[in-house]
Amino acid sequence: MKEQQQPLLALHPHSHGEADRHLIEQAFAAQRATALRWRGSGAAERIARIKRLRDAMLSRRAALYSAFAQDYHKPAAEVEASELLPVMEEIRQVLGALKRWMKPRRPWPTTTMLGTYASVQCQPRGRVLIIAPWNYPLSLCFGPLVSALAAGNTIIIKPSEMTPAVSAVMAEIIAAVFPPDEVALFQGSQPTSQALLDLPFDHIFFTGSPNVGKLVMAAAARHLSSVTLELGGKSPTIVDQSADLKLAAETIMWGKFLNNGQTCVAPDHVYVHASVKEAFVAACNAVLAARYGASAAEQKRSPDLTRIVNRRHTARLAELLNDALAGGAVLRGGGEVDLQDCYIAPTLLDQIPADAAIMREEIFGPLLPIIAYDSLDEVIATINAGPKPLALYVWSKRQAHIDQVLQQTSSGGACVNHCVAHFAHGNLPFGGVNNSGIGNAHGEYGFKTFSHERGVLRASPLMLIKLFFPPYTKNRNRLIRKIVDLLRLPML
Repeated sequence: MKEQQQPLLALHPHSHGEADRHLIEQAFAAQRATALRWRGSGAAERIARIKRLRDAMLSRRAALYSAFAQDYHKPAAEVEASELLPVMEEIRQVLGALKRWMKPRRPWPTTTMLGTYASVQCQPRGRVLIIAPWNYPLSLCFGPLVSALAAGNTIIIKPSEMTPAVSAVMAEIIAAVFPPDEVALFQGSQPTSQALLDLPFDHIFFTGSPNVGKLVMAAAARHLSSVTLELGGKSPTIVDQSADLKLAAETIMWGKFLNNGQTCVAPDHVYVHASVKEAFVAACNAVLAARYGASAAEQKRSPDLTRIVNRRHTARLAELLNDALAGGAVLRGGGEVDLQDCYIAPTLLDQIPADAAIMREEIFGPLLPIIAYDSLDEVIATINAGPKPLALYVWSKRQAHIDQVLQQTSSGGACVNHCVAHFAHGNLPFGGVNNSGIGNAHGEYGFKTFSHERGVLRASPLMLIKLFFPPYTKNRNRLIRKIVDLLRLPML
């Protein structure tokens, strides 16, 4: 049964340029009544909303292809695989599991709570804000949107201004499915973001850089809004002397140059054991030649290489490359730059000086430093000396090496003999740690992110709590003390 739609606001809040602050406040205020009403919504209602979103998204497939090509020449296959597929997987999982996720859990009573009944109820947080990035503008916006809808929230979305064509199509999709008192999308840049962050949302879900994440968290603190921060960092990759070099090269070249390196979980740099470094570099160049072309001209003409999102980011990457080369780094492949075309070739760098900017800053582009190592202990020490990354990858056939890396490092997620793919595993929590993020997303973890887990205790006629009521007579003091001493015993 189709849910009855609420009346539209006087003006729909989808527009180009900076959003009108009055319209933002109007939508936020209108969502209050909806959020209160949706607290009692069942799985069927929420699923119906998500299905309408899914159908509207798929009906605009051709428009999305065109928009991604316009914004940064993203191939249709990558639009399908890295934008539509993750959202469809999220939706599919919600449709199959939402009733189970929503069902109250009934934990066993602890020792001192014998005679009571308890449950954990997942409630919608209320009005939530999703601020999405430009690198995967559809999947990193609509993925959290699906989780927020599954949890029963109203939502305001702020997509990135750096991908205006895709944002425009997303605005059309939202406007076709939801009135603004349910879901609203506002386009704009920093002033629009600030206007949104000035409001007391019940939860804020932000995907972007650690520096901006700190600003979002500070803004949320003014209202004590809870936050989920999906950030980034310099995700390291380790390839030891036992690794399958051919498979490692094939997979790392995919993970690194998917979306032309503009991926938060892309391998940022690779530590390769010195004894296999040359073989690994040769394998990487063979993969790049087979996928994108054997010559610089062929690679630039390749229809399978996404461009950098804009000239500013292209110039930033060119500066990182030039700084490394000026310091003594050696090109092992690529290196071509065309600022006008926002193009940087897939580039492999060797012998990078330790003080180069590319070794300090998150690269977020098609530049891959390859660093020879002799001691795995030293690699781990170097990783632990920096901020905790969003992802970490280890390639090895030696279980002792794998265990050492996983036990002695910290990262948001990790892959063994793989990379990037953990993002697509809907039954794994996806998120960072400290500098690389706070909180989790995807599947049931995403549902819980946008839910408040409320503990409910129900008394029974036994009411053992009366044992702790005053007056504290000598016998009652003795009884309370015995109960405390009993808690030293192990649980059965």
